[in-house]
Amino acid sequence: MADSSATTPAAAADQLANLHLDEVTGERVSKSELKKRQKQRQKEAEKAAKAATAPPKATSSKPKNAAGGEEDLNPNQYYEIRTRQVNELLKNPETNPYPHKFQVNYDDSNFVEEFGSLKTGETLPEKELRIAGRIYNIRTAGSKLIFYDIRTSADTKSIGTRMQVVCQAQLAKEGGVPFEKQHAHLRRGDIIGIVGFPGRTNPKNLKEGEQGELSVFATEVQLLSPCLHMLPSVRYPFADAEQRARMRYLDMLWNDRSRETLWQRSRMVRYIRDFFHERRFIEVETPMMHAIAGGATALPFVTHHNDLDMDMFMRVAPELFLKKMIVGQFGKVFEMGKNFRNEGIDLTHNPEFTSIEFYWAYADVYDLMSITEELVSSLVKELTGSYKTKFTNQHGETYEVNWEAPWRRVEMIPALEEATGEKFPPYDQLHTDETNAFLQRICKKMNVECPPPLTNARMIDKLTGEFIEETCINPTFILEHPQMMSPLAKYHRSKNGLCERFEAFVCKKEIANAYTELNNPFDQRLRFEEQARQKDQGDDEAQLVDESFLNALEYGLPPTGGWGLGIDRLAMFLTDNYSIREVLAFPFLREEKTAHKEKFAAEIAGVQPLPEEGIPHK
Repeated sequence: MADSSATTPAAAADQLANLHLDEVTGERVSKSELKKRQKQRQKEAEKAAKAATAPPKATSSKPKNAAGGEEDLNPNQYYEIRTRQVNELLKNPETNPYPHKFQVNYDDSNFVEEFGSLKTGETLPEKELRIAGRIYNIRTAGSKLIFYDIRTSADTKSIGTRMQVVCQAQLAKEGGVPFEKQHAHLRRGDIIGIVGFPGRTNPKNLKEGEQGELSVFATEVQLLSPCLHMLPSVRYPFADAEQRARMRYLDMLWNDRSRETLWQRSRMVRYIRDFFHERRFIEVETPMMHAIAGGATALPFVTHHNDLDMDMFMRVAPELFLKKMIVGQFGKVFEMGKNFRNEGIDLTHNPEFTSIEFYWAYADVYDLMSITEELVSSLVKELTGSYKTKFTNQHGETYEVNWEAPWRRVEMIPALEEATGEKFPPYDQLHTDETNAFLQRICKKMNVECPPPLTNARMIDKLTGEFIEETCINPTFILEHPQMMSPLAKYHRSKNGLCERFEAFVCKKEIANAYTELNNPFDQRLRFEEQARQKDQGDDEAQLVDESFLNALEYGLPPTGGWGLGIDRLAMFLTDNYSIREVLAFPFLREEKTAHKEKFAAEIAGVQPLPEEGIPHK
C-alpha cells in the first residue's frame, strides 16, 4: 500500500508553481516571504542612501575618513546612488560635472623641489597654482576643513605626484561657488581641478623636529569627472590577478606598481629608439598582413581580405620586408611594432607581442653581438642606475643578474656534447636521416620529451633548451646554430653545416636573435625548399617559399647583419615581473567567467561571497 503522506509529482508541481524567485539569493520562496524580504531591502537601501548623501559631521578630534557612508554599501548600491547624484548635477548647467576644460598651468613634478624649503605654517598666497588630479582619500576636521589626497597623471617625467590638498572655508574664493557646494558631491575616485597656493600645514600635534606636510591650499575646487564606482581600499585592495588583467584601467589607477611598470616600459622604448636614431638608423614601417607568413619559424594567424577574396597572414616578423629595404639602398633600418603568432599563451608568451628588428648593411654577426651588449647594458644602467638587477621567477627563485659587457658566449653543439656525453655527427651531416635517429636516441637517453614532428631542428632546439638555456642566468650568447635551424641565416665562414647566428638569453629566457643574413638567392631557395619539406613532415611553424623575397635577393643584398629583440620579454626582466601580462597594457584574456565576476565584486566591497562552486569562503 502506498504511503499517503508522500507528495505526488502533480502536488509537487503545484507547490513549485506557488513559489517565487528571490533574484538576490536565487531561492524560491512564498509570495509573502518575498514581499517581506523586498521591503527590508528597500529600507536598508534608503538608509544607506541617506548615509551616503549626509554632509560630514563636525568633529574636534583628529581628521577622519569622509567617505560619505560608502563603507556601508556594496558596489551595486554605491553605483546606483552615485549615478543618481551625478544625474541630478547634470540637470543644472551650473553644476555640470563634466566641464569641457580646466586650465592647468603648473608642472606638479616640480612641486617638492620648488617648495620643499617652506617651513611649517609658511604659505605663498601670491603663487597661484592650477593643478588637477584624482582623489584617493578624503578626511575632514569639522565642516569647514577638508583634506584631499590626490594623485596627478603620469607623464614622461614621473608616474604621477602624490599631493595633499587643504580646503578651508575661509580660503574659498570670494564671489565663487560656496565652499559647501564645492565639496558636497566629491567622492573618492573623482577627478578634480584645484586652484590654490603652496604651503606647509601647522598641525597642533606636531612632534619636535617634524614639519607640517607640504600641501596645496585650495581657494577653489572644481569637479571635472566623477567616479561612479566604489574604489578599492587599503583594507580591501584590488589584488585578484585575473580581474587586474581584465580591468587594467582600474589596476593602473589603484596599484602603483602596475603603473610604474608600464611607465618604465615607456622609458625603455624611448631609450631604444634614441639609441638607433643616434647611430643613423632610419625607422620604417612595413605591412602587418602578408600573403605568405615568412621571416620567422612560427604558426601564423589567418585572416581574409574580402575585396581580393584571399586569405592572408598576420605577420610573424617584419624581416623579409626590412631586407628588401636594404636591397632598395637603405643602409640602416629598424622597425618597432607588433607581431602575431598563433601559439601557446603562458607566463612569457602572448599571441601578439612587440619586437624591434634592425638590419645593418656591411655588418656581420660579430658586429651584432657588440651592439647588443652596448645597447642592453647601457639601457639597464639608464633605467636602474646600475648594471646589476634582481629577478624573481614564478617559483620564488631570485636571480642576481649582471648585465655589464662582455657577455658569456657558448657554442651550441660542443655544449650539447659536453652535457650529453655523446659525440655529435659532423656539422655538415646534422640534417640527415642518420642524425635524426641519433637525436631520437639522445633524447630518450637524456629523458627529454620532444613533441612531434621529430625533426632534427626541433630535437636540437629541445636539447638546447634543457641543457644550455638553463645555465643562462647572466646575459649569454648561444652561438653557431646548425643551418637547418636557421633558414635565413648565412652559412658559417669556416664551419660547414653551421651558420653565423646567436640567440641572447637572460634568466633562462631568450631576449634577442641575430645573424649574418643569407644573401645568396640560390642558397636561400634551397633553404626555403628544406623548410617546405619540414612543413610536409607536419611542422606547421616551418616557412614557405617566398618568390617575391627571392626575386629581391637576385637584385643584390649587400653583406648584412639582422637582429631582433623582444620588447615585452626585456621589460619583464628590467621591472622584475615574471608574467608577461604585467608589462602589457592590455594582455590577451580568455572569456570571463560569471562566478569570477561575482567573487571580485564581493572582494572589493569587503564582504564574503555567497558559497558557490569554485568560489570558496575567505
